Amino acid sequence: MSQSRVFLGIGSNIERERYITAGLDAVHELFGELSLSSVYDSAAVGFEGKPFLNLAACVVTALSLPELALALRHIERMHGRPENASRFSSRQLDIDILTYNDEIGIISGVELPRGEILENAFVLRPLAELAPEAVHPVQRRSYAELWEEFDQTSQPLEKVQFSWRGRVISLPA
Repeated sequence: MSQSRVFLGIGSNIERERYITAGLDAVHELFGELSLSSVYDSAAVGFEGKPFLNLAACVVTALSLPELALALRHIERMHGRPENASRFSSRQLDIDILTYNDEIGIISGVELPRGEILENAFVLRPLAELAPEAVHPVQRRSYAELWEEFDQTSQPLEKVQFSWRGRVISLPA
């Protein structure tokens, strides 16, 4: 069975540390080894709400895209996210598929690559840190280049201290 490289965006703005930890545990249980970016504090975008913690993760999986999307929605629901949650709302846990290999288009209801990569600092910066040389499937430019060109003053981010399973994932800048 072929393996796919997937980048995920993980975020929370309700009991942030608790749910980011729970999300990482669940994703690790499903996929094993995780490559992780630092964790960033950012304002809610698109609605009035408490600040989020966000990070990017890279996993390798044999799951098909529909199976992966279903598994991630299940993890979110197991950690308190309502099935009919609004896109612009507070949430315990949000896990988005950012890329699935180099797939492009809306596939099984999943937008690939996710548009937020180019729109939101809380997605692009962690991705650029985690995989600076990886290339955006549509833009055909590296995430490091895309971050360098992003208006970094438009959506301030702050790297925060975060540990998971006894390992320091990030430290304040």
